[in-house]
Amino acid sequence: MEHKPVNYGTYLALEKILDAQQPESDKPGNTHAHDEMLFIIIHQAYELWFKQIMTEVDSVKNIMSKPEVNDNAGDLQTIVHRLKRVVTIFQVLVHQVDILETMTAMDFLDFRDLLSPASGFQSWQFKIIEAKLGLRFEKRHGQEYYISQLANREIEMIKSVESEQSVLQLLNGWLERMPAMSDNEAWPVLEPIDQHSFWSAYEEIYYNGLSKGETENAKAFRKIFYGENDSDLQRSLSPKACRSALFIMLYRGYPLMELPFRLMEVLMEIDNQMGSWRFRHINMVRRMIGSRVGTGGSTGAGYLQGAMEKHYIFKELTQLSSFLIDRKRLPALPKSLTEKWGYKL
Repeated sequence: MEHKPVNYGTYLALEKILDAQQPESDKPGNTHAHDEMLFIIIHQAYELWFKQIMTEVDSVKNIMSKPEVNDNAGDLQTIVHRLKRVVTIFQVLVHQVDILETMTAMDFLDFRDLLSPASGFQSWQFKIIEAKLGLRFEKRHGQEYYISQLANREIEMIKSVESEQSVLQLLNGWLERMPAMSDNEAWPVLEPIDQHSFWSAYEEIYYNGLSKGETENAKAFRKIFYGENDSDLQRSLSPKACRSALFIMLYRGYPLMELPFRLMEVLMEIDNQMGSWRFRHINMVRRMIGSRVGTGGSTGAGYLQGAMEKHYIFKELTQLSSFLIDRKRLPALPKSLTEKWGYKL
C-alpha cells in the first residue's frame, strides 16, 4: 500500500488546536483581558499532559495485570521506564506554574468573574489519574465536593475507573508474589511469620536500635509487617506486601533487587511530584485570590491544603523508611539466595 504524504499541520490537527482558545473577555459586551489567553493555554496544556499520563499509567496497569510479570527482563523495565516518564511530565506541570505566575493578581481579576462557576476542580482527567494510581473515594479530602461540579458522564467515567484495579492494588499483588521469603531451599518457612528466621532476627536488631522516644515503633512494626491488632490501621498494602517492600529496600544492592527497588522509588517520586504540584498551586492561589473562595465554590487554598496533606497514594511505601536499619547490621542472607541474585562472572 502506497504511503500518502503527511502534512505537519494536518497530522497535529493544528487548525483545531490553535482555534481552541476562546477567551470569555473577548465576547461581546466584555472588556478584553490580555492574560486570559495565557490562562487558557496553560490549562489546555495541563489537560493534554494529563491525557499522556493516563496513556502511560494504562499501559503500566496492563502489564502489571498479567498473571506473571517478568521481573528480570522487559516487563519490569518497561513499567519503570514509563512511570519515570510520568514523573518527568509532572515535573513539567510543576514548572508550568512559573509561567502562570507571570500573571499578577490584578491581571487575573480582569477576567476572573467571567469564569464562574468553571474551576480546575472540574478536571475529570486529573481525578481519573488519581483513581488509576490508587486514590479511592473514601480516602479523599472533601468528599462532599468531589463530584458535585461534574457532569453525569464525567462522574460515570470516574466511578468506572474506581471499580478497576489500581496501580496501588496491582503493586500489592506483585509484592505479595515476591518469592524470596518462601524459598524453601534458602530457609524453612515457618508460621506464624514472626518465627521466620530472617524476620525474627531482623525484628530483634530493629528493636535493639530504637531510642527511648521510639517505643511506639515496636508496636507499629508488628502491625505493619505481621498484621497484629491492625484493625485501626487504614492500609492498602498487606503485611506480606510490606515485608517484601522492606526486604527490597534493604537488599536493593543485589542485581535482582535493583529493578523492583526502582519501581517502588519511582512510585514514591510520583507522589512527591504530585505533592509539589499541589503545593505550588496552593501558593499561587493564595497569591491570586487570598482567602476568597474558588470560582467553582470551593474554599480555595484551604481545600487545596487539605488535599495536599491527604492525597498521598503510595505513602505506605514512604513510611517503610521508619523500619530500616544500618547496612552493617543487616542479617546475612543464605548463600543459596545471594548466588541467585548476584552477577555470574
